[in-house]
Amino acid sequence: MFAEFNSDLVPDSSDTSSVNSLDWGNFGAEMIFTQDRSGIYLSFWWIKAQEYGLDNQAIIGSSYEDIFTPRDRQQYLSKINRVIDRRLPEQFYCWFQYQEQSFPLELILSPILPSQGEPTTVLAMGHLLAESEIFPLNNSGAPVPISSYQKLLTQIAGRIRRSLNLETIWQQTVDNLGEVFSVSRCLILAHNYLQTELAVVAEYCQQNIPSVLGSTMKIEQESYLKQALNSPIPIAADTLGFDHQNCKSVLVASASYNNESNALVLLQQCDRYRNWKTAEIELFRELTEHVGTAIAHAKLYQDLELASLQAEEANRLKSDFLANTSHELRTPLNGIIGFLKLLLEGMADNPEEQREFLQEAYKSSLHLLNLINDILDIAKIEAGKIDLEFTDIELDELFQDVDNLIRTQAEQNNLSFQLKTPATLTPVMLYGNYQRLLQVMLNLVGNAIKFTHEGGVSVSAEISNKKINWGSQQFPGTVKISVADTGIGVSLEKQNKLFENFYQVDGSRTKSYGGTGLGLAISQKLVEAMGGTISFYSMGEGLGSTVTFTIPLVNLPVIKTIQ
Repeated sequence: MFAEFNSDLVPDSSDTSSVNSLDWGNFGAEMIFTQDRSGIYLSFWWIKAQEYGLDNQAIIGSSYEDIFTPRDRQQYLSKINRVIDRRLPEQFYCWFQYQEQSFPLELILSPILPSQGEPTTVLAMGHLLAESEIFPLNNSGAPVPISSYQKLLTQIAGRIRRSLNLETIWQQTVDNLGEVFSVSRCLILAHNYLQTELAVVAEYCQQNIPSVLGSTMKIEQESYLKQALNSPIPIAADTLGFDHQNCKSVLVASASYNNESNALVLLQQCDRYRNWKTAEIELFRELTEHVGTAIAHAKLYQDLELASLQAEEANRLKSDFLANTSHELRTPLNGIIGFLKLLLEGMADNPEEQREFLQEAYKSSLHLLNLINDILDIAKIEAGKIDLEFTDIELDELFQDVDNLIRTQAEQNNLSFQLKTPATLTPVMLYGNYQRLLQVMLNLVGNAIKFTHEGGVSVSAEISNKKINWGSQQFPGTVKISVADTGIGVSLEKQNKLFENFYQVDGSRTKSYGGTGLGLAISQKLVEAMGGTISFYSMGEGLGSTVTFTIPLVNLPVIKTIQ
């Protein structure tokens, strides 16, 4: 696309004699100059310089900000550095100024590649634009004067970047570009994580053109889309065979920010084949740069807005948690104080009543201890200060301890309670921390009993021989432990939040049951710390619940065959 340039022809900026003696006119260009990263002119020649009162030699050694200067200095300098860093030429339009005069230029910046080391300079070749070289930008077909080019660019970019709403930016982009370029369609294509398909998320189309909004385009089937994703310049192409969107010519560019593509902008001409003019391509490229920046800012704003909402929600949940917890802590503490006060004041009429008061105070103290343990556990886990020692654990022993500690509580609530272990000829040995695993079991089974009014709770275990890797070890399989109840259940839309800290499904609905609401959050973190996963299932309110979690197996047990 670009002719090769021999760096030996470019004089050293420190060698004044070579600069003066080189006949720049031999290059055949109207204007040619070299600059370093900071914009210092190392050499300069323009055949029309004297016509506008410019001295070619006076410009050499000056900054691009001093004599012959671009109107948008920051953008121009960024182009120089981008060309050097990418080692790729760029073609663009820009305005230069000298005193009161303005010059619309078409330039090609190319990196000067030295024989050794990294490039530090660019070669610019260009010419002064005439109005006849500007393309029609409205439906009448009349050309827009060159003096309006920058104004048009600024107006369109301003409209696109006026909003921080992503959908609004998409629609503003397609509407403005569709009208400016008088195309059949203008589309915004958003790519997925795998970059196999592009979804049409915004569309401008003329009245006689069918809409493709909401459809997808496969990257592998449209080669120009794949090219555009990896190209810093727009890609123009003609459709020679069958095209399901009935377009004949396309112009597509990647809208990017910090060299990362965030969308593709696609112009389609369906009624004819179109020869995209150089100025059209350049305006389209500059506009997609603004689109990429606007999209990036909108996404950043969305992320900040979401983070703010999440922070507000976390603060609200913490406030609710503290309010509930203060009530929960105060209740058993008041019970302890109340029963002890009755004893101290001699209100027990006989030893049997005295023992009853002591038992109630003891129950309240155990309840208070459990609440405090929950709060301390979640604080330790969040601070990363919980250390676990792992040992081999026999499943039958674990289930037996759960049965001893829980069955009485289930029977007092008139609930059935069942535990079922796999039928094996050898013990089922788990790998984990016994006390923490027992804590998880008691949390889950205790919750199941608390939220179940009738029916019962069942605990079962199932062997899986699927190997897992965790930490630096490989395990031959896992055991999945399930705790199922016939209790109050949870609505489908609220289940994904159950494991969040400080979250309660319905404060008004569950307040009467007591507790901190941290049981599931603690259980999840403990199970994950032991190499397992945990899940919650419920068909809806009033339809019961099932919590399952996995723990690594030390070895696969021998399964008992049914004869």
